Amino acid sequence: MTVVSPLSSVLIVGAGPTGLAAAMSLARARIPVRLIDRAPEPGRHTRAIGIQARTLELFEQHRIVEPFLKLGHRAHVANLYSNGQRRARLDFDPLLTRYPYLLFLDQTVTERILTDHLATLGVEIERGSELLELTQGSAGVSAEVRRPDGRIESIRSSFLVAADGAHSTIRHKLAMQFDGDTLAQSFLLADVTAEVPWPDDEFHVFASGEGLVVLLPLGNGRWRLMADHKAMPPAAPEGAVALPTLDECREIIEHRVHHPVEISDMTWSSYFTVNSRMVRELRMERVFFAGDAAHVHSPAGAQGMNTGIQEALNLGWKLARVLAGGAPDRLLDTYHAERYPIERNVLQQTSFMTQLVEADHGPMKLLRERVMPALAALGPLRDAAREALSELSIQYRRSPLTLDRVVDGGPRAGDRAPDALARVVDGPFGQAPGTGRIFDLHDPASFSLFLLVDEDVARAVDNGNAAGDAEALAHFVQAIERILSQALRVWWLSDAPAGETTPVGEGAPSLSEAYGRTRPAFYLVRPDGYLCARGRPSSDLNAVLRLCEAWFAANGFPQASDD
Repeated sequence: MTVVSPLSSVLIVGAGPTGLAAAMSLARARIPVRLIDRAPEPGRHTRAIGIQARTLELFEQHRIVEPFLKLGHRAHVANLYSNGQRRARLDFDPLLTRYPYLLFLDQTVTERILTDHLATLGVEIERGSELLELTQGSAGVSAEVRRPDGRIESIRSSFLVAADGAHSTIRHKLAMQFDGDTLAQSFLLADVTAEVPWPDDEFHVFASGEGLVVLLPLGNGRWRLMADHKAMPPAAPEGAVALPTLDECREIIEHRVHHPVEISDMTWSSYFTVNSRMVRELRMERVFFAGDAAHVHSPAGAQGMNTGIQEALNLGWKLARVLAGGAPDRLLDTYHAERYPIERNVLQQTSFMTQLVEADHGPMKLLRERVMPALAALGPLRDAAREALSELSIQYRRSPLTLDRVVDGGPRAGDRAPDALARVVDGPFGQAPGTGRIFDLHDPASFSLFLLVDEDVARAVDNGNAAGDAEALAHFVQAIERILSQALRVWWLSDAPAGETTPVGEGAPSLSEAYGRTRPAFYLVRPDGYLCARGRPSSDLNAVLRLCEAWFAANGFPQASDD
């Protein structure tokens, strides 16, 4: 028996971190979502454990970062060894973020936190529901889904997000190319108790002629061991699965680490092979690919899960704006335009990192042992490495969704909007809580317009004086509000008083340090926390209006020249 369900806005297939993040982004914007997964229950063991600083920043803006920080383990330093000698040390503490570290947390816990949060937004995972077929038309997508009780349900939706993993059923159904290579070796993973000669807030990568070993701290004496196997996993008796043994892990450590490491109490282990593949297009009509369904690669650098989460948040606000705000369909094409270059770079970088640490001869070994230590001693290169690994350097400066005008300092359009401490002069519904942080003010269901003013304008607003410069700025705000109706939160900001110390401002740069000294100036922040426009209200109003009308409003038209 087939049951036909009412039209829903978005169907998400796959309840891993990517699918969960996409559902969170849409549900927060009040877009109806259905989230299905063919597994009858959540996975018990997973490979992904590293959460990067940029992902934590985005979780903070979604108001869910605290359970991650409570349950995760922080690593502030990365070490690279070659034949037992440390060749490079990368300290994350100088990162300009609230999260200057790599947070280690089992993916099963990440999924549980996101699942619990989704429940508060009214979204439940429909487990044991398997997609069988799908067809696309001008009005939407129709998916045939087998429910846990065997019934076939026809789910109709405006759009579909394929987050169904590396072996994506949807990718196969649509005959999408998955270009790349499968490496001729396997890796092993194991969670063990270990006695080590280092602090537990550092992780370690060991390269030698014998092969690669990575040791990642999980806290309380627990470590994740990863090593290349340089062969396919050993055969197991029929009906069984070959798994790494504790003795095998001990032998690998003895031959490759060259430091006194004693392991015991292995609670989980697995083999896996490494692929480096990605689709050619992230969008096929009304279907969008994200996470492992779109790209798979080496686990080097802990980039995979973070990349999937961040692309889900990139896609989520755009789907919401098209469905709820009437933005033109071409806004959805910018998902591929913005994310595909990043995914391609991730594949290239992780492949290079894998080759670098595994090389036992030739130029790559020379690079690792001779060139890298010299490069790591250079401050600008260390800074660039920190920014890249933490994913704080991800930017969309070449996106058509950007308008960049010269101001005195501050991030460029397309960059992440950094956190900062500011005095809130005025806010939505007259809200002026005094001193606040940018991340606390931004709502990922809306655009945020940060209007930076000097003390004279701030005093005029405080006193209810709408004359002069304050009046001109109010007209600027009203013009943008008319276009982004119901999707814009406006904050008038000035610098917090010098020397003010409050718990909310601990560790945050000042507004001038983070956003420059031009006053007045505006910064328009997208729902996903990236800047789409910056400039001066007096000269750039028409340009920002054209940007918003062309991409974010109903009946948008092709963007005109700003000249």
